Amino acid sequence: MPEAIVTRILRLPGYRVYQHVFDEGAQTVTCWVRPIGPAPYYCCPTCGISTQATAGSPTERRVRDLPWGPWQVWLVVEIQTVACRRCGRHRERVPFLAGKAHGTRRLEAAVAQECRDAPVRRVAARWGLAAETVRLMDQRTLQCWAAGRPRAPLRQLGVDEIFLGKATKFLTVVSNLETREPLWLGTERKRETLDRFFAEALPPRLRRAVRAVCVDMWEPFRLSLQAHLPRARIVYDKFHVLKHANAAVDETRRAEFFRKGGRLRGLVRGKRWLLLTRWHHLDRDQRQTLTDLFAVNRRLAKAYLFRDQLTQLWTYTYEANARRFLTTWLRALRWQRLPAFTKFARLLLTHRDGILAYCHARIPFGVVEAINGNIRAMLRRGRGYRDHAYLLLKVQRATADSRRLRAA
Repeated sequence: MPEAIVTRILRLPGYRVYQHVFDEGAQTVTCWVRPIGPAPYYCCPTCGISTQATAGSPTERRVRDLPWGPWQVWLVVEIQTVACRRCGRHRERVPFLAGKAHGTRRLEAAVAQECRDAPVRRVAARWGLAAETVRLMDQRTLQCWAAGRPRAPLRQLGVDEIFLGKATKFLTVVSNLETREPLWLGTERKRETLDRFFAEALPPRLRRAVRAVCVDMWEPFRLSLQAHLPRARIVYDKFHVLKHANAAVDETRRAEFFRKGGRLRGLVRGKRWLLLTRWHHLDRDQRQTLTDLFAVNRRLAKAYLFRDQLTQLWTYTYEANARRFLTTWLRALRWQRLPAFTKFARLLLTHRDGILAYCHARIPFGVVEAINGNIRAMLRRGRGYRDHAYLLLKVQRATADSRRLRAA
């Protein structure tokens, strides 16, 4: 096959093939390429200026390219040492190579495209590469994508944590609630963890734009946010508040199970998930089961009613009305003989201002849980990630792709 045809197949702008070899046994194609022209210009990798000044003779570098069907394609590229007046001597920048990588840019793009939907080890087995090589290819591609994408202003911040296991325990997730994507990941859930986010990813000039922060009722997070974002409103997550309410209902159920005996204890047994489900999510048979239970146990009926009434708190627009509703709800708990809800009421009183701040900053609470769900799905698909920066780039790219598909 003539070298001109191989050059047209490879499509390497500014370079031509001057020799190629087909190995039938190994099913490989090796192509030797060099710049076009008798006196070509070479690009300095530091300043980007092209020059004809060189130092010494060129060296050859062997890299892998996209395959031609079952044939593996290898390129032997001449790399020249550039004598730049500003930067000194450096190896020239080749447009179709990614730094010192052992593959072309289009090969890395194809590998990274498959890494979006499959684990790294599976992609490595398909391409005949090492798993670490595939991971580095995917990471370089994601870093180039992240460097070239536009940055949206940060106005609504979300802070939450994910439990990973006994070894790493917690992973703190900081997200942008408007773009619905994570911004930063850090190990543990201490105040120092969130302080590190502000030091690394959010300089003081960008903190002024933050208007509201959605966070759970974890004291170290609150202290860090008050220190770095004194003007932003701290809004406590509705789902974490209702999680404590469900815990109070479950604690009441356990107390009633051990307080009752005989047939009444049998009525309470096995009703945990029914008691933790909202009334409008139950079917007719499940509602009848709970009605029979509430007819013989008034404490469970009151606990279930108080939990469902509390959800009305986030429907108010004005803080005075929400505060009046919360005060009335707390007063109704006084003589109900529900110790678990008494403890929960003290928690609400301690964090009342943060709960009522939702009237001023209408934060989408479900976004935080959705982002955590995306991170957990990525962890399951990749069988875990030790490099959290790589995990962050993967989730950001998946979020951007899904948002683009929805817009289309």
